[in-house]
Amino acid sequence: MAQHDEDPGTAAARLTGRPVAAVRARSAGLAEATLADGRAVMVKRGEGPGAAAAEAAGLRWLAAAGAVAVPGVLGRDERWLVTELVAVGRPGAEAAIRFGQDLAALHAAGAGGFGAAPPDGPRDAWIGTAPMRNEPGGDWPHWYAEHRVLPYLRTAVDRGTLRPGEAAVVERVCERLPELAGPPEPPARLHGDLWNGNVLWGADGRVRLIDPAAHGGHRETDLAMLRLFGCPYLDLVLKGYQEMAPLAAGWAERVGVHQLFPLLVHTALFGRGYAEQTLETSRTIAGM
Repeated sequence: MAQHDEDPGTAAARLTGRPVAAVRARSAGLAEATLADGRAVMVKRGEGPGAAAAEAAGLRWLAAAGAVAVPGVLGRDERWLVTELVAVGRPGAEAAIRFGQDLAALHAAGAGGFGAAPPDGPRDAWIGTAPMRNEPGGDWPHWYAEHRVLPYLRTAVDRGTLRPGEAAVVERVCERLPELAGPPEPPARLHGDLWNGNVLWGADGRVRLIDPAAHGGHRETDLAMLRLFGCPYLDLVLKGYQEMAPLAAGWAERVGVHQLFPLLVHTALFGRGYAEQTLETSRTIAGM
């Protein structure tokens, strides 16, 4: 059977080398499987070329920091990824504080540069269902504009989600990024797609992160994404973070700057509702 025709159970058996006893589909391309030895695993079909390789490399890079917890990679090829299944529980205050501390330690582990891919990961990666190129750059404001904001702005305009005149508002923010970015920061090791759906509150009381779009970036970007899409006990997550690695003065006023990237990704993928939010955020940043 060609790999592109495989079902999740067949892929799990091939990549783990263990027979599969049961499979339960979660959604298209995502399933839970129980191996014959009793282990529960997650089986995921990549969104596009290189997606499984990029996600596996990201998980390993995050794990190598010895900070945040992530599910272990049990097998992967160019199309499929098999990881440990996380037993989930309920969000809690103690877990939130530890998550903030762990996230600070992850960021402090650093990266080879802004836009740096995980060491064994491809440059052409993904954020959700959108392509994301890990192109190294110099200082953060120029790299962020060129490789994180403007590519998705162009896609949104090409797809008609944003009108060219509206795009000018975002472009003006990009021009002002050197003055808006705050004090220079070293490249942080980012999860890169840190919305609440990728934060699993483990049954053992510890948070685990899944589905990374890992790369070297600004640590405030991960935190801004947590705020954008909501995270339980976010105030305690930030408390734990600040205990380990205080944020630079003015960080709260820069949240919108860092939210432009995920907002534009969602605008390009999901339409006009996110376009309105992107424009409102851009006007607020620019003081318009």
